[in-house]
Amino acid sequence: MGKEIFQLKISNKFSFLNLKDFSSKIDELKKRKETTTSEFLEIIFAGALFLKASDIHIEPLRNEVSLRVRLDGLLYDISFISLEVYKYLINRIKILAGLKINISDIAQDGRFTVFYDQGAIPGSSEAEIEIRTSTNPSEFGESIVLRILNPGVIAWEFESLGFREDDLDIALKELKKPNGAILVTGPTGSGKTTTLYAFLKKVRTSEKKIITIEDPIEYHLSGVQQTQVNEQAGYTFENGLKSILRQDPDVILIGEIRDLATAEIAIHAALTGHLVFSTLHTNDAIGAIPRLIDLGINPQLIGPALNLIIAQRLLRRLCDNCKEEIEITKEISDKIKILLTSLSVRVNKENYKNPKIYKPKGCEECSGTGYKGRVGIYELFQVNRDFDNLLMSDNISESKVEEQAISQGFVCFQIDGILKVLNGITSFDEVERITGPLYWSLFSEGRSRSG
Repeated sequence: MGKEIFQLKISNKFSFLNLKDFSSKIDELKKRKETTTSEFLEIIFAGALFLKASDIHIEPLRNEVSLRVRLDGLLYDISFISLEVYKYLINRIKILAGLKINISDIAQDGRFTVFYDQGAIPGSSEAEIEIRTSTNPSEFGESIVLRILNPGVIAWEFESLGFREDDLDIALKELKKPNGAILVTGPTGSGKTTTLYAFLKKVRTSEKKIITIEDPIEYHLSGVQQTQVNEQAGYTFENGLKSILRQDPDVILIGEIRDLATAEIAIHAALTGHLVFSTLHTNDAIGAIPRLIDLGINPQLIGPALNLIIAQRLLRRLCDNCKEEIEITKEISDKIKILLTSLSVRVNKENYKNPKIYKPKGCEECSGTGYKGRVGIYELFQVNRDFDNLLMSDNISESKVEEQAISQGFVCFQIDGILKVLNGITSFDEVERITGPLYWSLFSEGRSRSG
């Protein structure tokens, strides 16, 4: 947390319709003869918050500085500012975040809080938002990325994450178990933290002690004891976990399993009466098992310790205000029939027999993108007792893990994405953007080439 608090007052001052409106307001400010650094920061944050952006990027170029925001996973140009204004902005941001102004040749990280009048941001009941700050030296100056940790735009309710009803039933069943591990996998920015926090909110009761170890703490949760890694002080994931286990916890959240020591403690905790949530960086749910083995975990401990593996990605939602229904051609209809025929028995096929498929159009409400908001696509792999025999074999491989998962009704990313297309939530193009080319021919085998 920075030493200074930046107070943002935007209750009666600003209103932003879309990205174009945001850009025009920045350009209007640039044309004024006299402007202050605080005015620039205020309008930048106000616009980003109104549009529910996740990040603000300030990037120096040769003769000017680019201002961009990340919205629904993609970066959009907002404006260009002068190098002179940039110098004032970066100094002000560094002060806010508690960073050293006189250092520009190494990366720095900090944090500060933005305050604003409650109710000033549409759809948000929060009165303060934390900003995680990162600076990085580049060819023409320091690049700044401001991560907006806005609780008001997070789907905290477990049922709002986007699970199909069969996957939701599986996840809820596993969350009710008193012990075992649930792992969430996926790349950076795939929504893993949101899912983990939704888990905590679901299991949180006054009868349970819940402790987390995170790097860093992204959002504050009431009723949960949150701790943060501090490697300089010797509080690592490994040491922190050892300390947490002496605190008599019922539920433990580990921000990420990065090494063998952390993995071993997590597995031990899951085997000794604790419900453990954590993340891994793997491309899919199937890859989590080989990843744990590669770290050095005894395969014979994985089956008894693991309850569920969830892999996830985020897709953009079609804008409900402007999405256009498209004709379902015979070719698409035939492919859908093949897909539905091959679906796992656990999927309710009745939900997809009369599909409506849409494409993006673009309107003022969605800044002309055709999309507004995001939804998850998931792979759920239950690690049941049938899986133990495979883990005890000498020649376990990812392909054999996949075969076992498919026999249990495993549904891959791409199929989950297409089912969301059939429900009018997203588009075929968006599924392809996230999962790769649509391999319809593989669906009869329950497989996917998604990464």
